[in-house]
Amino acid sequence: MPPHHVAWWRPLFLIALMPIGVFGNLEGDALFAFRQSLIDSSNVLQSWDSTLVNPCTWFHVTCNAENSVVRVDLGNAGLSGTLVPQLGLLSNLQYLELYSNDLSGVIPVELGNLTALVSLDLYQNNLNGTIPDSLGQLSNLQFLRLNDNSFTGNIPVSLTTITGLQELDLSYNDLFGEVPTNGSFSLFTSISFVGNKGLCGAVVGKQCPGQPPFSPPPPHTATPPLPPHTATPPLPPPSLPPDTTPSPY
Repeated sequence: MPPHHVAWWRPLFLIALMPIGVFGNLEGDALFAFRQSLIDSSNVLQSWDSTLVNPCTWFHVTCNAENSVVRVDLGNAGLSGTLVPQLGLLSNLQYLELYSNDLSGVIPVELGNLTALVSLDLYQNNLNGTIPDSLGQLSNLQFLRLNDNSFTGNIPVSLTTITGLQELDLSYNDLFGEVPTNGSFSLFTSISFVGNKGLCGAVVGKQCPGQPPFSPPPPHTATPPLPPHTATPPLPPPSLPPDTTPSPY
């Protein structure tokens, strides 16, 4: 049979023999896209090899028993660059630790798809833009630390619906507007919002424009003084029984 009659199947055969790399793994694709957006001057991502079956053997990546990514730990790693929308494809991710780097740009709205996320730590970077409303979809989130960036705009009210939120730090950004006080935000004090000159509301002790003054605290009722202490008089000395000894005279 002439060679041209069988040549059609050879490309399919070669594809079948190709190693299944990152291109066959959705989570690997997502993380590799993130790597390509970064400048890794310290080579901490050297093990992020796109030819591997999945990213579970990469340094700074932790997977569960089903080989699905549950942690990305790249805090204080000397990275610069931007976040990418593909990170929202890590459907089982629980910890995204990218603090103390030099990341810039905005938080992709797709991070709101990470509904298994427990901790989102992006503090001490150069991120900007607004905090996406979509982060309110992170129903399992317990720790949200976005402090020491350059975020602007209002605090999304959607964040107050995250009922399990235990720690919130939005300090030292450029946020403005009224600080919500309902829902989970009822737990947080001014420490979570310090360093944002444009924020107002009862939590930060600054009246918002166009709103009535804060209600005065209830009047202090002085506790009446206790009556003066009266000393108990000393008990009289005990009476001696009469002397019945007969007189010698």
